[in-house]
Amino acid sequence: MTIPENVEIAPSVLSADFSQLGDQINSIIRANGSVLHLDVMDGHYVPNLTFGPLVVKAIRKMTQMILEAHLMISDPDAYLKDFILAGADIVLVHPETCSSVADTLNQIHDLGAKAGLVINPDQNLSLIDPYIDQMDQLLIMSVVPGFGGQSFIPEVLDTLPAYLPLLAENQVLIEIDGGINLHTIAELKQTGINRFVAGSAVFNSEATPGKNYLNLLTQVSQD
Repeated sequence: MTIPENVEIAPSVLSADFSQLGDQINSIIRANGSVLHLDVMDGHYVPNLTFGPLVVKAIRKMTQMILEAHLMISDPDAYLKDFILAGADIVLVHPETCSSVADTLNQIHDLGAKAGLVINPDQNLSLIDPYIDQMDQLLIMSVVPGFGGQSFIPEVLDTLPAYLPLLAENQVLIEIDGGINLHTIAELKQTGINRFVAGSAVFNSEATPGKNYLNLLTQVSQD
């Protein structure tokens, strides 16, 4: 199996069995996984409540994989330092939650992490226009954030082709999150997306996380 150098799967830890979290992460490590996606929800910006910096710190002790913290919280500026000190390598924020998007991105960089913006399905990619040269990463949500079991929304990618040259020029990694499985990932191979967040497609009872991870990589790598 030949894996394109710029394609990655980022398993979403939120879908893991937390009673076996170490074993499940080790399964992905054995499959040569390089990134873990950490969904942080505050029960305010989104209805659900997940985990905070203490869990990130615990996961950091388990692995040297890249940890990206997706902050679905109403006041990310107040917690940036906590998550980065806990071990987050990348911090992703929603523009509408920041009092000053530019200042938030700068603060993330000053704290030693990479910074990214998240665009929801009902938002236009034009929101990132003023910040492309400050961003390391763009996360496109293909479901409404904060809710599980949703179907992939293909329309979120309608305007992406027009942005690909500018994103490439600024070396912005493009990631998508929501409804990613063996079927949808096969349809996204030629879209310019570099990283695919997958939750239940990796963490399920059908196979080990490592096996499911490799199956997704195989699907996105086939001609």
